[in-house]
Amino acid sequence: MAEGTTPKKTPAKKPAARKPATARAAASAAPKPVAKKAEPVKKAATRAGPKVKAKPSPLKAKATEATAAVKKEAKVLTKQASERAHELAAQGKDRATGALDNVARLIGDAAGTVDERVGAQYGDYTRKAAEAVSSFASTLKGKDVDDLVKDAGDFVKKSPAVAIGAAAAIGFVLARLIKAGSDDKA
Repeated sequence: MAEGTTPKKTPAKKPAARKPATARAAASAAPKPVAKKAEPVKKAATRAGPKVKAKPSPLKAKATEATAAVKKEAKVLTKQASERAHELAAQGKDRATGALDNVARLIGDAAGTVDERVGAQYGDYTRKAAEAVSSFASTLKGKDVDDLVKDAGDFVKKSPAVAIGAAAAIGFVLARLIKAGSDDKA
């Protein structure tokens, strides 16, 4: 112990009061009540209900059949629409290549006039432009519609800004052509 400190005294324990022998015997013979946790109401209510198998309703069966029929019909219509779109795209491709061939021919025919009026150098530029258009038309003819769609998707992924600009320009040209065509008919 350190100097200057006084030892602490521990209090003396008192002997436990003894119960009479009859009380001890009665306490040991009777089981002690155990606290039981109450079940949640939902669980108790679910367990307490009668166990009855639910019969499938005829309305539900008819709804399931109708849903299956609608899904089957939707698949058929989707397939038909896809085939029709593919046919229309092929027709559009054929028209576009025909139009490009005509444009290339017109540009090539104009090259002679450009030679005479502006000079041979500009006539060569015109011929090169005609060859480029004709080459593009040939490339377009040689590809399937699915390949063209894939190529267009790849182009858009690589350079979306150019694709948006090209789409706007094409839309403008098409709108002008449609407007010019409708003015001629009126």
